[in-house]
Amino acid sequence: MNDDAGRPMRLGLRQNAGQFTLLVAVNALVGGMLGQERTVLPLLAETVFDLKAYTAALTFILAFGVAKAATNYFAGTLSDRFGRKPVLVGGWLVAVPVPLLLIWAPSWAWIVAANVLLGVSQGLTWSTTVVMKIDLVGPARRGLAMGFNEAAGYLAVAVTALATGYLAAAYGLRPTPFYLGIAFASLGLGISAAFVRETQGFARLEAASHVPRRDGRHDHLGDHLTNGQVFLQTSFREPALSAASQAGMVNNLNDGLAWGLFPVLFLASGLSIGQIGVLAAVYPAVWGLGQLGTGALSDRWGRKRLIAGGMLVQAAALGMVAAADSFAWWVLAGALLGLGTAMVYPTLLAAVGDVAHPAWRARAVGTYRLWRDGGFAVGALLAGVLADLFGLRVAISAVALLTAASGIVVATRMYETHVRR
Repeated sequence: MNDDAGRPMRLGLRQNAGQFTLLVAVNALVGGMLGQERTVLPLLAETVFDLKAYTAALTFILAFGVAKAATNYFAGTLSDRFGRKPVLVGGWLVAVPVPLLLIWAPSWAWIVAANVLLGVSQGLTWSTTVVMKIDLVGPARRGLAMGFNEAAGYLAVAVTALATGYLAAAYGLRPTPFYLGIAFASLGLGISAAFVRETQGFARLEAASHVPRRDGRHDHLGDHLTNGQVFLQTSFREPALSAASQAGMVNNLNDGLAWGLFPVLFLASGLSIGQIGVLAAVYPAVWGLGQLGTGALSDRWGRKRLIAGGMLVQAAALGMVAAADSFAWWVLAGALLGLGTAMVYPTLLAAVGDVAHPAWRARAVGTYRLWRDGGFAVGALLAGVLADLFGLRVAISAVALLTAASGIVVATRMYETHVRR
């Protein structure tokens, strides 16, 4: 089987190293677009727009989460219908005005509108790079591929969060930190349009050579599911897919908490903007670097143990954040939170790829990411309401308990999805 340019197609990371590496670079730019907000926007809410209620200040994360979650769902369907590359390029076109809106925003409503666009863009670009990498590598190295993908994205989040923190301390909260976003959007659009190749043919190639599991699990689902059937299987019916969907939602619920409330807690405790930038970077940095190892380990050890264990590690880290009151302890807690998230994040995506048939995998990934990134919206509402009623530390402690409960659900409901062939 040949691709659109007449080149023979072979599944595998080594066989497609050039395009895979290019997609890793593209996803780093996608992560950078998110990282430009991690340090600066919560501080803008309090110091520039004078938003004192936590629920009001977290509306930007709510808008981002709803927009990204909905777009994730449609991204899979669109990429199956029109191809992966057009969806990727379209996502970058939506991203172009985001940093400009953040720079010029005269009111908080503009910030919320910018985050709707950012959510749509992230849903299209990040979802598509995930699917394209899964297309290229085939089943044997799926965990490693997702580790590279998510590591690139979240290391870029960390580096950009750190850079914007120092730029904000030196030059103010606006406009200088958001110049990075302008550069990222321009590069991402140019590279995706000019150099990324379509990968949908690789999914067809894998579907043609699909080998059923030896234990017979989930092969009864078949390869011709409607959109509604894919949604129901991924969300509720199929044990591994549904367990992954709830774990993904809770994971991003606590990430939304970290994004929106951690900087406010640190500022209220007397830390400088530079220190807050460091803390905003530690968590995604460990998360990003850790995925280089955890994705590959899931190919060797399996998915379930890493996911369940990672959720419990995250819960412990959130409890530490709630209890701590110093920069050093918060650095340690952020690193532990990053480690737990690294255990979970690429492994969940790999598990969804394990279960879903290549013919409807993109739609399953889109449904999973609908639930996962819906966690941003749920987290913004839940954390904001709890923080307004009971205080920041109670809100963080409540999310820690919810995260531990999610890990228990994975341990009891999910079966091991990765069967080595």
